[in-house]
Amino acid sequence: TPEWAERLGLPPGVLVGVGAFDAHMGAVGGEIAPYTLTTIMGTSTCDMIVASSEEIGDTPVRGICGQVDGSIIPGMIGMEAGQSAFGDVFAWFRDVLLWPVARFIGEAPQLDAALRRQLVQETGDRLIAELSTVASGIPPGESGVLALDWLNGRRTPDANQSLRGAITGLNLASDPPKIFRALVEATAFGARMIVERFRAEGVRIDQVIALGGVAKKSPFVMQVVADVLNMPIKGPRSEQTCALGAAMCAAAVAGIYPGIDAAKAAMGNGFEKVYTPAAGSVSIYNTLFDRYSRLARFVEEETRIQEDTP
Repeated sequence: TPEWAERLGLPPGVLVGVGAFDAHMGAVGGEIAPYTLTTIMGTSTCDMIVASSEEIGDTPVRGICGQVDGSIIPGMIGMEAGQSAFGDVFAWFRDVLLWPVARFIGEAPQLDAALRRQLVQETGDRLIAELSTVASGIPPGESGVLALDWLNGRRTPDANQSLRGAITGLNLASDPPKIFRALVEATAFGARMIVERFRAEGVRIDQVIALGGVAKKSPFVMQVVADVLNMPIKGPRSEQTCALGAAMCAAAVAGIYPGIDAAKAAMGNGFEKVYTPAAGSVSIYNTLFDRYSRLARFVEEETRIQEDTP
């Protein structure tokens, strides 16, 4: 409008695209489609689904983070869920293991300061990769260790930030790779909890697309998630899906393409990887997911009792 052109110092009639959430732009850049669970896996997760308003209507999906008409893709209902901690769970365990290294090597007087810093840094940089390599060789369910991923509370389903994580089934043979695998499985079970809630509320999920740092960097984690969900997971080729999605939206606003779907079709980079569920792991994880669900109910009830106790 002339008023805003004068306020902003722009020519009248210039096209202005409004801002949007980075995660939503990532979903666009990752080529989200109706009933595709598009999840950004980083320190935490953001899980997004779009569906037509005719199919969803005004019925709310209970226990998720948000449900907005026109969110993510114009003209569609955008639904959002997520986990309060994902990569942060692995980073926490790395830091626990790294504590004595930083404490003793980092202060060793016989080493100069630069070498101390280098040793601590290199150990931290290699730790998760080495844990993943060893943990990937442990068959599902073999260690008996089971974890709950609520180290930063629970975002979805049914947000409750007072909840805390747990690790059970420990014995004298529970070494770091076994515990790490249990933590990875716990985050995958948390993702399945979200999928199960959507389905229980009548929202189908046809496929899964995974974006973000963990999705790009950890084939081990992604394979476990695929096995637990019993669904293939596609990984986009783009390294910058949020920036790509913003560019797609800008191209649609500018009229280069008639809409976001056309921009996605023209500008999308496709997918470079598909993680397919391992048939031998799926049934084992179904059993472990039942145990995870029972552990979750127990911890939630204990938390409620503690909060109610003076």
